[in-house]
Order: sequence, then C-alpha cells, then structure tokens
Amino acid sequence: MTLLKKTSCKAVLIGLICTFLLLAAGISSSRAAGITIEEEKKLGRETYEKLEKANALSKNQRVNDYIRKIGEQILAQQQRVPFDFQFHVINSSAINAFATPGGYIYVFRGLIILAENESELASVMAHEIAHATRRHINDMIERSQKLTYATLAGLIAGVLLGGGSGAGAAAVMGTMAGAQTLSLKYSRENEEEADRFGMGYLTAAGYDPKSMVDFMRLMRRNEFYSNNIPSYFLTHPGTDERIRYLDSLVEARYNQKGKESIIGGFRRVQVEMLMVEKNMEPVMARFRDDLKKNPTDANALYGLAVVQARMGQLQEAANTITAALRYAPEDPDILRDAGIIAFEAGMNAEAIQYLRSAYQRSDGDAETVLYLGRAYEQAGDYMTALELYRKALAANVTDDQLYYGLATAYGHLNNQAESHYYFGIFFKKKNKKDSALFHYRAALSLIPPDSERAGEIRKEIENLQKPAMKPENAQAPQGRTGPNRRSPR
Repeated sequence: MTLLKKTSCKAVLIGLICTFLLLAAGISSSRAAGITIEEEKKLGRETYEKLEKANALSKNQRVNDYIRKIGEQILAQQQRVPFDFQFHVINSSAINAFATPGGYIYVFRGLIILAENESELASVMAHEIAHATRRHINDMIERSQKLTYATLAGLIAGVLLGGGSGAGAAAVMGTMAGAQTLSLKYSRENEEEADRFGMGYLTAAGYDPKSMVDFMRLMRRNEFYSNNIPSYFLTHPGTDERIRYLDSLVEARYNQKGKESIIGGFRRVQVEMLMVEKNMEPVMARFRDDLKKNPTDANALYGLAVVQARMGQLQEAANTITAALRYAPEDPDILRDAGIIAFEAGMNAEAIQYLRSAYQRSDGDAETVLYLGRAYEQAGDYMTALELYRKALAANVTDDQLYYGLATAYGHLNNQAESHYYFGIFFKKKNKKDSALFHYRAALSLIPPDSERAGEIRKEIENLQKPAMKPENAQAPQGRTGPNRRSPR
C-alpha cells in the first residue's frame, strides 16, 4: 500500500472536521433529549449541502454509481430502514468513512484505494449503514452538548492556515486535544452494535462476512507500516477489541463463505480514484508493484499507461497501453485513452482508429467524443469534427478545448459568425477579457441584430465590460470542476 504510507496530517483531519461539522449542526438544532427522524433528515441535507458547496465531493460518475450500487445491494435485504439513504465519495486521501444524520453515507477516496476487494469496501459501508439505522449519531449528539462553535472554528482555521505544519497544525491539534474530552466518538456499545448489525447486513447482501475482519486488519497493518493512524480509527474506538470480537462473530455465527464481488469493476474504480492523486510517483510505484504480482493485469497496465502519459512519457505510455489492449481489446476506457495518448504523441491516424473503436462501444463518453472530434479536425475532416463537437456540447462537456474546437471547425467551414462566437466563449473562460470582447463584437456584426443569439452576445459584452469586483473572502478554487481528466492535453 505504497500510496497511502504518507497520508498527510491535513488529509486525516478532513475526516475529523466533517464529523465535527455534523455534530455542531446537530447541537445547534437539537433538544437535550436528542433529535427526531425528521430533524435528522434536515441536518443530513444541510451537511450534504455544506460538503457540496466546499467542493469536497467526488464528481466521478462511475465511482459514485458504484458506491451507490453497493449501498443499494446492502439495503435491498433490509425490511425496514428509517431513511432514504444516499451514498457519496469524499475527494480526500484520508482513510475514512462516516454516516451523517438522515442516512447520508460518505466514503473517502483513500479508503476505496486501501481496500483490497469490493467485499471489504462493502463491509465498511454496511457498518456505517448500521450506525445510521440504529441512530447512533443521535446518541453521539446527546453526549456532545459541550461542543462549541469556537471549537469548530479552531478546526477549520487550522486547516485553512495550512493543516500540516506551523501555526495551522498547532491550532488543529489544540482543538483535537480539547475534543478528546468531549467524547466525540461512538461509544463501545454503539460500535459493537454497528459491527453486529453491519455484519448481518453484509452477509444478507451476499458478501463475505470475513471481509469485515480482513479490512480492520488491513488498516492496522497500514498504521504499523506508515506510523500514521487512519482517521477511521479516531472515531471508531476499541479497534483491537473489535477485531477479536468480529473474528469470534464470524466463527460462531457467520461462518458461511460469501462473495468478494457482486457489483463488479472494483479494480477499475480504484484506478479512477488513483488518477485523482496529485503526486503521480507513488501511484506509478503502486501499479508497477501490481504488475510484479500479475504481469497480465490489464487494469494495472492501463493505470500505468495513463500515469506515464500524465508525466510526459508518451512513448512509454503508448507501449504500456498497447500491452493493456492485448489483455482487454474491447475495453472502451483503454481504447479511449490509447487514442488520447496517440493523439498527444502526434500519431493522428492511430488516434482515430482507437477513438472510433471506443466510440462504437461507448458513444456517450464525453472524452471519447471530444478527442475523436479533435483527431478528425487534425485530419482535415472539419464536418465530422463539428458534428462530434456539437454532440459533446449537447452532453454538457465543460472542457475549454471544446469551445476552441468549435471555433476552429466553424472557421474552416467559413461560418465566421459562429467561429467568432465560440472564440468569445473560449477566451472568456480563459479570463482574457479583451480577446473575448473582440470576438463577441465580431460575431455580433455578422448576425441579424434582432436574433436571439445577438441578444445573448450583447449580454455577454455588457457583463464583460462591468468593472470587476473583488470578493471580500476570495479563496482559491478547490478540487476539479471539469471532466475527470486522466491524460495530458
């Protein structure tokens, strides 16, 4: 588990902050005797909105769908549940998962990367579902009446100041130390009940009950080798005792063998999550380690090829992804990225071949459509390129390159009005105000003044001419807002 040996203090603290956020929200709205089901639902929604606004949630649709399907598989066997559950992925390398009020279950990217199979991931989700169905969060809120907004403000300030070192770390660690006295953990009784019910949910869903024990041991090994406590341990006390209890529970009650995979595609989901990491060196090392164990692992070859491409090693990437295609020749993801790598390497004919094959198998994939359009434009087939760009636009692709492609394709086809219009959008997105205004004005001069497009352009020009107002509390953007890009442009 090379990738997670150096999880930062900041990443670990993100998980704790999310827990404190939900507690603070609960305390501000709760009565001394706890909160009702309806109040839990409201708090859960508010917490979700805070996380979404902070751009903390993964936008990778494949991964979100995968997590949701596992959750639905677990819940399908339960007769009565108090909430309409929702499942989301937190875009953080912390090894964590948690339930918030109202049946919202969050799994961190780092935990997905750490798990060794789908059943281990499902075991964590089953445990968190049990916390929600048994309303342990309500119990925790009742025990945590002393938590103040000052404590919460200290935690947030610590991370904003840097989190990993210096004054930021001191602020965070100070509030963490204070929080330890507030019993902001599940009680051992809660934990045992969540283990017991969670293992029952897991087994009823068809998964291997032993995977719950296996994952706990895996986290223990990660802590031992990395000298870093997984954040999941910090809110789930009594780990050694839990491992012994779970082991005995498997032996005594749940000794039937279940499945390691039901939904399928776990390894590809891990590859998707690894591609979000900023430091590619440990990701590359992980894929190389996987290939030492199994040289024919198409997922590891695919992941390694994309990492090599991102690091500018295009020839190595081309060789590696060709090897991946030998073992998975029909895989649309591998075909797509083989095409992207070929395009970036200047091998346009090969790019069109790969991308067309990917398009035939998955014509709704936005990246495939965009890059196939770029490859056809490069080949001089501007009409086909334009058709593909329009399809990408209709699919709400937000890549800036799409608008550049539309502008150049229209230009080659002598539609100067549309060419200038899309150049205007492109330069606006690039924050090049003067260039955007030039192209918008040029487009406006070429179209009927009473047309809908003319009105739209006039509004754009008016907005661009307004003096820029500096936000009082401007912050750097967090996370990714465009498509889940894994290859270089």
